[in-house]
Amino acid sequence: MTAGTSAAAPRQSLRADDDPQAALRTQPVKIAVGLVGMILTVWALGNLFLAFGFYPEKFGSKIVIGLLAIVAGVGGAAVIFYFLNMFVEGLPARLSEGLIPYAFILPGFALVALMLIYPTFQTINYSFANSDSTAYVGLQNYRTIFGDSEFWSSIVNNVLWLVIVPAVVVAFGVVVAVLSDKLSANGEKFAKSLIFLPMAISSVSAVSIWALVYAYNNPGQAQTGLLNAIWTSLGGDPQTWLQISTAKLNSILLMVILIWLQAGFAMVLLSSAIKGVPEDTLEAARIDGAGEFQIFWQVVIPQIKGTIITVFVTVFITVLKIFDIVYVSTNGQYGTNVIANLFFNKLFAASEAGQATAIVVVLLLAVTPLIWYQIKHFRDEEANR
Repeated sequence: MTAGTSAAAPRQSLRADDDPQAALRTQPVKIAVGLVGMILTVWALGNLFLAFGFYPEKFGSKIVIGLLAIVAGVGGAAVIFYFLNMFVEGLPARLSEGLIPYAFILPGFALVALMLIYPTFQTINYSFANSDSTAYVGLQNYRTIFGDSEFWSSIVNNVLWLVIVPAVVVAFGVVVAVLSDKLSANGEKFAKSLIFLPMAISSVSAVSIWALVYAYNNPGQAQTGLLNAIWTSLGGDPQTWLQISTAKLNSILLMVILIWLQAGFAMVLLSSAIKGVPEDTLEAARIDGAGEFQIFWQVVIPQIKGTIITVFVTVFITVLKIFDIVYVSTNGQYGTNVIANLFFNKLFAASEAGQATAIVVVLLLAVTPLIWYQIKHFRDEEANR
C-alpha cells in the first residue's frame, strides 16, 4: 500500500501540473490582467507626468520632480513590460511565439509615433491653416512663402551652406586625420584633442568666441578682434565683418564657425577609418612603386569611401537645419538668413503659424531624401561586411 501510494503521488502531481484544461483556463485571465495592467499603468504614468507639468508646486521642488520622474519612468517601463509579457503569454502558443519579438519593441515604436510621426502629420495639417490654425486656407501659405523674396534668399543661403560646409569639413577631417597619424603617439593625442575640443562647446558659446575674432573697433583704436588686427596690419581699414555689404561673405564667415565645430567629429570617424585600412594593401602599393600621394588617393580613399559618405551626409543634414549660429549672431540680417531662422521668426516674431509650418514642410521634404539615402547606405555597408 505504501509503495503504491508513493508511486501514485508523482503521477497525480504531474497530471495537475500539465493539465491542458488548467492552462487553457489561465490564458484568458493572463490576457485580461495583462491588458488591464498595461492600460492602468499608462494612464497612471500619463497623469503623473501631466501633474509634473501643471501642478509642480504640489511636489515641493524640481529635485523631487526629477527623482520621481526617474523612478516613475524606469519603474513604469518595467511594469508595462511585465504586463505586456503576461498578455503575450496568455495568447495561443504559436501566436505568442511569433508576437514576442514585436511586442517588446512595440512601446518604443509607440513612443516614436507619439513624439515624431504624429507631430509630423500635425505640422503638415497646420501648413494648410491660417495664422492661428483655426481655419483652413488651402495652399495660400505655400503661395505666400514662395512669393516672398526673403524665402528665396534663405534658400540660396542654405544652398551655399550645403555646398561649402560639408565638403570643407570632410576635407579638413581627412587632412587632419592623415597628418596626425604621422605624429608620435603623444603628438597625435595632443593634435586630435585640440581639433576635437570645439565639439564640447555649444553653438551659442562658439558664436561668442568667434565674436571676439570678428570684433570691430573704430579706426585709430587698437583692434581687439583677431581678424581686424590682421587686416589692419596689412594696411586695410577695420571692418564690421558680419555686417558688410557682401552678403555672401557674411554667410561664409558664419560657416567658419560651424566648420570649426564639426571638424573634430569628421576627424575622429575618418581617423578611425584610415587606421582600419589593411597594412598589406599599403605595402603592396609601395612594392608596385606607388608614391605616398598615389597610395593616399588610389588605395586609402577608396577604402574609406563609406565613412566619407557617412560623415558628409551627417554634416549635410546638420547644415540643412542650421539655426542657432545664424540666430545668435545676426538673426538673419545683412543677407545671412536661412530656412530654419526664417521659420522661427515667422512663428514667434510675426505670429504666422501657417506660413511657419509651410516652411517646415518644405525643409522636411528637402531632408527626407537625404535621410533615406543615409539609411540605404548604412544598410549596404552592413550587408557588405
